[in-house]
Amino acid sequence: MPSRRKFIRNTTLGLTASAIYPLISKSENFNFDSPQKRNDLPVGIAGYTFLNFDIAQSIQMMQRVDVHFMSIKDFHLPLDSSKEKIVEVVKQFGDAGINIYAVGVIYMKDKDAVDQAFEYAKNVGVPIIVGVPDHDLIDYVEQKVKTYNIKLAIHNHGPEDKLYPNPQIGYDLIKNKDPRMGLCLDIGHAQRAGVDPAKAVLKYNNRIFDLHIKDVTKAEEDGQAIEAGRGIINFPAFVKALRKIKYPGHCSIEFEKDMKGPLPGIAESIGYFKGIKDGTA
Repeated sequence: MPSRRKFIRNTTLGLTASAIYPLISKSENFNFDSPQKRNDLPVGIAGYTFLNFDIAQSIQMMQRVDVHFMSIKDFHLPLDSSKEKIVEVVKQFGDAGINIYAVGVIYMKDKDAVDQAFEYAKNVGVPIIVGVPDHDLIDYVEQKVKTYNIKLAIHNHGPEDKLYPNPQIGYDLIKNKDPRMGLCLDIGHAQRAGVDPAKAVLKYNNRIFDLHIKDVTKAEEDGQAIEAGRGIINFPAFVKALRKIKYPGHCSIEFEKDMKGPLPGIAESIGYFKGIKDGTA
């Protein structure tokens, strides 16, 4: 696996080169060995990252790390918000250059919760709900997917979760359903459940609609969230798998360590993932 130090060095040198380029000669002898930016695999942030922060603070952090896509959580925009409130919050993010591309994670324990989730997503104007529906609601959810033309991406939450401990459980429920039913693959929780993220990408392929990106300390239930690149996930293999299936969605960092002071960890995780992304064929 390419070393973390090399990618941090490359990213730093690349930033330095762009900053000082106007001040130096154009000699071909200068070689900063920096990765090239790539337009695929856009990086976003999963809203749960900002559990302890209001909208203005969240926007400020996103601007500081230069990320412009977000999956919004209900603590920033409650599920029972009026249409006027939804317009106000979406505009607040939009005015800051941030696109809300999905809503969730939304838990669905009964049909009323399913109804509310799809109406909410429609009013927010997003094409994807990241959700956790009870198993016996899958057929009803499929009806709503067809009615609203909004995708459902089932989120896996790790080995301690009773509904979706790994992505296979969700996949088995939707693999023969409408093609707009799929997965939000949380790679950290998948790894804790013993599922290699790169292999999961290849296996579930076009049923992966969204990604929550995090690293973990070990592939066990008590594995802890950690900055991307400091844990055990093989990110170069993961990125190669995404490119192999031509994954069209977002790659949203979900930072769950030091959640009361997350900015340094968010910045490090995003920098590392972008370095891997831009440096991996």
